[in-house]
Amino acid sequence: MSSQVFLNKTLSGSLSDAWNIVGEDYSHFSLLERLWTTWYTYMQNNTLATGIMSFAIHEIVYFGRCLPWIIIDFIPYFRRWKLQDQKIPTIKEQWSCTRLVLLSHFTVELPQIWLFHPLTQYFGMSISAPFPSFSKIFFHVLLFFIMEDTFHYWAHRALHWGPLYKHIHKLHHKYSAPFGLAAEYAHPAEVLILGLGTIGSPILWCFLTGDLHLFTVYVWITLRLFQAIDAHSGYDFPWSLNKFIPFWSGAEHHDAHHEIFVNCYSTSFRWWDHFMGTDKRYKALRGRQALKKEKFVNKKHEE
Repeated sequence: MSSQVFLNKTLSGSLSDAWNIVGEDYSHFSLLERLWTTWYTYMQNNTLATGIMSFAIHEIVYFGRCLPWIIIDFIPYFRRWKLQDQKIPTIKEQWSCTRLVLLSHFTVELPQIWLFHPLTQYFGMSISAPFPSFSKIFFHVLLFFIMEDTFHYWAHRALHWGPLYKHIHKLHHKYSAPFGLAAEYAHPAEVLILGLGTIGSPILWCFLTGDLHLFTVYVWITLRLFQAIDAHSGYDFPWSLNKFIPFWSGAEHHDAHHEIFVNCYSTSFRWWDHFMGTDKRYKALRGRQALKKEKFVNKKHEE
């Protein structure tokens, strides 16, 4: 819904006035659709409205999802599911990581977020209510996961090449036992490069088809942030997604990448590492760990 639809009605109105106007004219909208339309109606500037909302959603989702992992790291009960249980991040490490992440968000990611709206609007992205159907959102988000995973595998693998690793990617590997906040702890160049997969996937789709809604992009970004943060959490629970979807990467897969510095270059799925043979050292590591655990259990039984 372009904000210009309500231009003459809301030039001097407040946010509550915009809400009332939307409620009168679009009572058939869902609550979320009414809130969405009210925001654009009130702002009277689509680029500004999208920019503020996009950055706010990113920050709320990122730190909101990190918070449970920060708490879990300080509860001994959960150590049984910690993949590297001898390496628990300290408060100092968490805060140091947070400062760099925030700096990156405001200096590197914010400009990209601000440019997203005019670029996708040029290609035909919709910001109007009502939102797309659940089936369409599901299809687009699944497609973006596949596209991003493919891009990320090859870009991430390239970042492990000598000079690129030394000058760019090494910073992200500061933590050999990652934690949630470290998901976006990276060199500005890496944020830009790997961010192309996340934001470039919907942009490319919009360019090719003209069929994209901003709400779908927000669903995608939210799920992608959840995936990235969970993959860096360092915990592998019995209810983790990789226990139900065998080709899902999860923390069990990505934690090994930080532990041994190579292998497991993909983000969401395991198939690129499998087909390209970049999971052999990962499998060897897990094999040794399983054997060590088996010997420990047998010894306990003998006692």
